Amino acid sequence: MTETTDPGSRTSASAQGLQRIIISVDAMGGDRGPAAVVAGLGKSARKNKHIGFILHGDKDEVEPLVAKRPELKGICEVRHAEGVVTMTDKPTQILRTGKNTSMWSAIDSVKNGEAEVCVSCGNTGALMALSMMRLRKLPGVSRPAIAVFWPSRNPIGFNIMLDGGADIRADEMDLLQYALMGASYARNGHGIQRPRVGLLNVGTEEHKGRAEIKAAADLITDAAPVANFDYIGFVEGGDLLSDRVDVIVTDGFTGNVALKTGEGTAKMVNEALKDAFLATPLSRIAALLATTSLRRLKKRMDPRRSNGGVFLGLNGTVVKSHGSADATSFSAAIKLAFDLAQSGFNEKLAARVAYTPGDTQDAPALIEKKASAEE
Repeated sequence: MTETTDPGSRTSASAQGLQRIIISVDAMGGDRGPAAVVAGLGKSARKNKHIGFILHGDKDEVEPLVAKRPELKGICEVRHAEGVVTMTDKPTQILRTGKNTSMWSAIDSVKNGEAEVCVSCGNTGALMALSMMRLRKLPGVSRPAIAVFWPSRNPIGFNIMLDGGADIRADEMDLLQYALMGASYARNGHGIQRPRVGLLNVGTEEHKGRAEIKAAADLITDAAPVANFDYIGFVEGGDLLSDRVDVIVTDGFTGNVALKTGEGTAKMVNEALKDAFLATPLSRIAALLATTSLRRLKKRMDPRRSNGGVFLGLNGTVVKSHGSADATSFSAAIKLAFDLAQSGFNEKLAARVAYTPGDTQDAPALIEKKASAEE
C-alpha cells in the first residue's frame, strides 16, 4: 500500500508548529537502484522530522522497499513512473521520449509547486537537459552551472567549484554569472557571509590565460564590492584544496576534468595506503596503532558525506547525487536539498543574477540594485 503525504503537508505545521519541506526524488536513476535511494530516505527521515518525500519510480519495485521502513510511514508518497533514464541515454533522446520516466516526473513535481527540490542520481546530461526544459533558466542566466564540493582545509571542510560540467563553454559574462551564483550559494546555502572567489587559470599572473578569462577577471573585480564577496584573483589547480578561497570559478570542461582527476587521485591514494599498511607484518601493526587517526582521516575525506552537485541558474532547485551513491551518500544529498529549501536559496539566487547578460558595462550597477533582495 502506498504511503501518501497529507495534501497540505507542504505548508501544514508539525507537532512543533514547523513546516514540512517536501523533496521530490527520482528513485530509479542510480547505479545501485531504488534500494539505496529508499535506504537514504530512511536515514534522512530518522534525523529530520520536518521532511517529506514524493518518490518517483516503478510502484511494484519501490512500494515494498518503502513499506519496510516505518520511519517513512505517512511522509513518503510513491508516484508510478514506468520509464527509466539510463546512464547511456542521450539527453536529446530523453527530451523527445522521456515523459513517462521517473526523472521527468520528479522534476515536474518541482515545476508544479508540489515539492521544493528535486534530487536524482541519474544521467547528468539528461537531468540538466530536462531541468532546463521543464523549469527554465532564471532571467539573466545564459548558462546554468553545476556547483560541486571539493574537500579542503576550510572550516566547513570543502570548497565550492563551478561549473562542474553543465556546459563545456563559458565566455566572460558566463564566468561572471558563475561567480555571482557561487557566492550566493556559499552565503545562503553554507553560511559563508563574505565568500572569497577565485578564477581558475593556468597561473596567478595577470598576463596569463585566455582572453575571456582576463575579461572575466575585470568584470568580477568590478562586481565583487556590490555583490558582497571578495575576489582574490586567479587561482591554480593546487588551490582547489586550499583554505585561501571558498568559491572556484571555471568553465564546465575544465571543471569536470579537474573533478574526475580529483576523484581518481583520491581513489589511488586510498588504495596505495591500504597496500602500504598490508605490505609487512610490521606495517600491519602500525596500521592497528594508527586506527583512530586513519578512521578520522577517512571520515574527513569520505566523498559520500559531501555528495550533491547543485544546478544553479534554474527556476527551481535540482540536486544531482553521484550515480553510485549508497544510502549514506544519498542521505547527504537529501540533507543538502533540505537545507537549500529551508534557506529560500533559489529566490535569493534569482535576485542576485536578475540582469541582462548583454549589459556588460552596467552589470555592477544592476547587481547592486538587486543585492538587497538577496540578503
